[in-house]
Amino acid sequence: MSGSVRADAHGVMLAAFHGPAVPAWLGPAFEGGLAGICLYGDNLPADGDVRPVARAVAALDPTRVLALDEEGGDVTRLHMADGSPHPGNAALGVVDDVQLTRTIAAGIGAELREAGVWLDLAPCADANSNPANPVIGTRSFGADPGLVARHVAAFVEGLASVGVAASVKHFPGHGDTSADSHLTLPRVDASAEVLHERELVPFRAAIAAGAASIMTSHVVLAAFDPDRPATLSPAVLTGLLREELGYDGVIVSDALDMAGASGTLGLGGAAVASLAAGADLLCLGPEASAEPRALAEAVDAVVAAVESGTLDRGRLRDAAARVERLRATWSERPPVEAGAVEAGRVAAEKVASEVVSRLGVAPLHGRATVVRIDTGTNPAVGWTDWGRLDVDAEVVDLTARDLDGVGPFGGEVLVVIRRATAHPDVWAWVAQQLEANPQARLVELAWPDPRLAGRPDVVCTMGSSAALLAALSRALRGEVW
Repeated sequence: MSGSVRADAHGVMLAAFHGPAVPAWLGPAFEGGLAGICLYGDNLPADGDVRPVARAVAALDPTRVLALDEEGGDVTRLHMADGSPHPGNAALGVVDDVQLTRTIAAGIGAELREAGVWLDLAPCADANSNPANPVIGTRSFGADPGLVARHVAAFVEGLASVGVAASVKHFPGHGDTSADSHLTLPRVDASAEVLHERELVPFRAAIAAGAASIMTSHVVLAAFDPDRPATLSPAVLTGLLREELGYDGVIVSDALDMAGASGTLGLGGAAVASLAAGADLLCLGPEASAEPRALAEAVDAVVAAVESGTLDRGRLRDAAARVERLRATWSERPPVEAGAVEAGRVAAEKVASEVVSRLGVAPLHGRATVVRIDTGTNPAVGWTDWGRLDVDAEVVDLTARDLDGVGPFGGEVLVVIRRATAHPDVWAWVAQQLEANPQARLVELAWPDPRLAGRPDVVCTMGSSAALLAALSRALRGEVW
């Protein structure tokens, strides 16, 4: 059995580093067999451009995995400073044109390849069946499994067309949750029949489309495994994904530092349990220190587990071999043909314009007041720029703590917010503004609450990307496209 245990343990780790500079330890870690690096918001320099950092990592060894979350829309790493120029999955689902989705995915992939990144932790294959979902929402193509399936396949194919491997997430589904697995362990109690007809349909499509990797969810789906989240469940990863669905690609864990995975086991324990369950590439999560403490903890735990017999040596070798094949297949693709990025931007603008045109937005009549209320976000989205409208207006920036005694505002008012109804005090304030001022409108950037449906004073953009906000701005200025 080739390779040392420690080398194979390194060979299944997708590590991270702290800050915007490539650390001195990374080169020796690659030489020691480290599978690769995932970049996070923490790696962005002051100007918000992660591409120089990515290129510096790729220059050390372009055959190593270099990954990040570039879903388009709300979750972006390439465009965190200014917001994504791509509309996002929910908007793509509204338009429901798979060729546009494929073209946009190819444009995203071409940008990634230009930066040296060849594994995209996208797209989300979660059918967002719970409108109150705090972490998926507009990251999903929609609530209908068939719609989600065809756009997941198109996204996978678009990335592959420019030499970027997809990591379809979050298996076997995170769309029916009301909790965020970054913070706790969500549970879904739907029947196995419902899960097969809803959650698994998009993943079957991803497999048929040739998805190079599939990412796990830190969610307990009780019908499949009542006790363990998917990331740590042999029944889900080996029994369901490998044996029942016949998937032969790389299984990537979602970040193991999340509470849904390591909350009770610790990072090292979660790494061992995830490997034993059937995962191949362990995403450790962002590294908060200047030294690779998470990597050392995970590797030491895996080595100790093999040596004690807790983790089968053959399972570790199998995982490392799968990652090696992924690297050999995807790391050295030919250069991307010119024009893919521009074609993706053109398609993105078309989608954003179509989404906004369906809203029937009445233009502003003069100078307005734009009230942006920051209610926070989830760790997947991070601090990405949001909610900037290019209209003639006075802009008032508030947080949920600032609302007492503020307003109501007179004249034409746009209240811009994400998940307005999820925060009772905020929603009470917004509802009061709308009732007091017939010229006030709510611009909801998140997945719309059904209670907002049909309200003429509410505009639901299906995302907070720069592409959607630019299209909305054009409509508010009265421009016709």
